[in-house]
Amino acid sequence: MVSNSSKESALKVKKWPTNTIAAGRRHTVGLKSDGSVVAVGRNNEGECNVSDWHDIAAVAASNVHMATNTGNAHTIGLKSDGTVVAVGWNKHNQCTVNDWHDIAAVAAGWCRTIGLKSDGSVVAVGRNYEGECNVSDWHDIVAIAAGDWHTLGLKSDGTVMAVGNNRYRQCNVSDWHNIVAVAAGYLHTAGLKSDGTTVAVGQNKAGQCNVSGWSDIVTIAVGSKHTVGLKSDGTVVAVGWNEYEQCNVNAWCNIVAIAAGCAHTVGLKADGTVIAVGDNDYGQCNVSDWYDLQLPGN
Repeated sequence: MVSNSSKESALKVKKWPTNTIAAGRRHTVGLKSDGSVVAVGRNNEGECNVSDWHDIAAVAASNVHMATNTGNAHTIGLKSDGTVVAVGWNKHNQCTVNDWHDIAAVAAGWCRTIGLKSDGSVVAVGRNYEGECNVSDWHDIVAIAAGDWHTLGLKSDGTVMAVGNNRYRQCNVSDWHNIVAVAAGYLHTAGLKSDGTTVAVGQNKAGQCNVSGWSDIVTIAVGSKHTVGLKSDGTVVAVGWNEYEQCNVNAWCNIVAIAAGCAHTVGLKADGTVIAVGDNDYGQCNVSDWYDLQLPGN
């Protein structure tokens, strides 16, 4: 959703599905077809208290790398009227979104929340120690992503903006072009190109940036140190950190959407059910009884 002034250029970028599943550090969130929301996993800060939400159009969950000395998280819901709701940890005012309006997409990073407005501008609240919320001058944005300490904006011309921590060059995306989707992790960034190939920059100690050989990808998701790609045939590929078997997705099929948490991976199937692999210490992978989730694009 973009302003009239940028509508013509925005047509060059494929409109990607709404986020109907989301994975945080230790919790998983799902949007049901009736606009209600379900959540499982760690709930110490109330990040799973979404049972009273309604008229939700998209969901987002904050992700925090396990090395970060906190487990605090929050969950964001975009309502069908363009307003936003939030639950969970709010130490940095990352849940203070009640006055937002005309929002077309949301993203949740560690200690912050990012909102894409329908006119292509971007708003942000929360922790800004490294400039990760410095998005007020962005325009012509069609998609957003939030990592632990950096924020991405996909422009209507297929280029990418980035602000925040750049210690591992995870913000070095200024030369990217023909990008149709972006995803941000702990210290790396991934982009999906219009030809179905993928690019990645940033920390690669676990091989999380080894995506140059991927093809026929239709969407991507990034965890703390792993990267996941959904192929057009409904199968899934993954690279990177696999200590909790969060990359063991080769047998998946009929998948229509993916999400990646810190150390778990979630897949939405075409029949509205959900599967998950990886870290399950807090029950964040206990989604086998979920059904009737909202399918992308519906």
